[in-house]
Amino acid sequence: MADTYVYLIHESDWDSDALLGGGPDVDMNASFPEHEAFQKAVADLGARIVGGAALQNSRHGGTVTPGATGRLVEEAVYTDGPFTDTSEVISGFYLVETDDEDTARRIAALVPTGGHTEWRKVFPSGM
Repeated sequence: MADTYVYLIHESDWDSDALLGGGPDVDMNASFPEHEAFQKAVADLGARIVGGAALQNSRHGGTVTPGATGRLVEEAVYTDGPFTDTSEVISGFYLVETDDEDTARRIAALVPTGGHTEWRKVFPSGM
């Protein structure tokens, strides 16, 4: 049975709005050729990409510390990016199924990034 690993791409934030300004017919494969090559390399290793996405600029999100009492929304503390404790954000991710941890490690080294990749085995929650 194959295990699923998540590969979190950490790098400097990017201007996703500039790419999206090209309209709905933007060729994503032409914009991200290194990711197309990565997808082929994963298949060549006998693994299978089962999900993934590029994340938009961090200004389209933030962080939240839930409220202490019953994790109430009213007590939550929200913070906008960019974040003072790091110069990198998670700019995207891949979910990959593979039969062994050695292949998962090799895939981690192949993920295209201008920073680093964090990879973790996904807990089998049945979702």
